[in-house]
Parts: sequence; structure tokens; C-alpha cells
Amino acid sequence: MFYNIGQIIMLFWRTLQALPKAWLERKKVYDQLFEIGNASLLMVCILSLFIGGVLALETGPTLVERGLSGVLGRMVGLSMCRELGPLMMAILIAGRIGSAMAAEIGSMRVYQELDALRTMNISPINYLVMPRMIAMVIALPALVVFSIPVGWLGGALVSTFNASISVPVETFFHDLREGIGVADVVHGLVKALVFAVAIGLISCHQGLVTIGGPRGIGRSVTKAVVNSIVVILILDYFVTRFLIYFQ
Repeated sequence: MFYNIGQIIMLFWRTLQALPKAWLERKKVYDQLFEIGNASLLMVCILSLFIGGVLALETGPTLVERGLSGVLGRMVGLSMCRELGPLMMAILIAGRIGSAMAAEIGSMRVYQELDALRTMNISPINYLVMPRMIAMVIALPALVVFSIPVGWLGGALVSTFNASISVPVETFFHDLREGIGVADVVHGLVKALVFAVAIGLISCHQGLVTIGGPRGIGRSVTKAVVNSIVVILILDYFVTRFLIYFQ
């Protein structure tokens, strides 16, 4: 475990060193941005809409029973901004994009394409890892920004049309505006940025160390997704503690 952590830290350092050459690989960055961002929008919409709806459905009746229906919008808004928005988007991207990164780079490792790149004096870090890291760091926070209002909309629809809640849309969004600030959105974006770095590093590292043919590629994909999700949950706690401390 400590050996892998050391390798990931070294990969991060070498990726930072490759950043001055990012302009030369801009086409790959654009391609990865499309794959991570645009191609994921439909899933992001569906996931965020129903997350917001479930939040309202689970908590709305209890709040109405206690005469606290006016805080439903604030609760759904804060949950989407600070926690569920960045967390669920990170898990989605880890499963969809992290697995693809590990599979693609792992296939190149198994079939000796990485050795061919080195023979041509092309660094795999510059050519493969750095464009994916840049795209991940840009696209995941952007997806979180997109997912937050969609989650709000899902919560508003459920709170309005569910008979056991019946909170008007105007009341929902008025309370949401009163309870949500820029700091709450920034809180979620900081988490998304940290998660993006973790997903990119873990997925690329698993691809680079793949061995054992097609079966090894499958193991690397599984490890990339599982390790990314575990690290995301661990980082979520520590980043939350850090952000709360500096509020």
C-alpha cells in the first residue's frame, strides 16, 4: 500500500512538471474534456434530479409535521452544494471515466505501446497522463456546478407535487436563496477539485502498472474504480473538516 502511495505521489509530481507542455497536447485535453464533460451531461442530469427529489421526499414530511416546511429548500440546497453534489458526481466519474482511463492506459501497457512511445522519445506522462489530469480537474468541478441547480429543481418538484409535503415552489426557492451563499458553492467546488485529482491519479497509475494480459486489464479497471471510491470517501471527511475549520 505504501509503495503504491509513493508511486502515486511521484506520478503527481511528474505530472506537475509536465504542465508547461500542456499547450502541445491541447487536442488531447479537448478530447478528454468532451468525454468527461459533454458526454456525461445526461447521466449527471438524471442523477442530480433524482438525488434532489429523494432528499425532499425523505425529509419533507418530517419537516412538515414539525412545522419546519420553510427550511426544506435550505436543507436540500445545502446538501446538494456541500456534500451530495460533489460526492455523487465524483463517484459517477470514477465509475465512468476512471475505469476508461485505467483500461485504455492498461491496454497500452500490456500490448507494449508505452514502450513504443518511450522508443520514440515521447513521455507517457506528457502524452497520456497530463492531458487526462487537466481535463479531469476542469470537467469535474464544472459538472458539479451544473448538477447543483438540477438537484435543486428535483427537490422543488417533489416538494410541490408530493401530497405529504405540498411546499410551493416560491417558498422552496425563497428559503433556498436565504440559506445558500457563495461560500457553500465554493465548499463543493473545493471538494470536486480534490476528488478530480484523486480519480485521475489513481486511474492513470493503475493503468501504468497493469500486468498480466487481458485479465490484468480487468483487475486494473476494478482496482481503479474501487480505490477511487474509497479514497473519495476518506478525502470527503478530511476536506470537510478542513473547510469547516477555516470557515
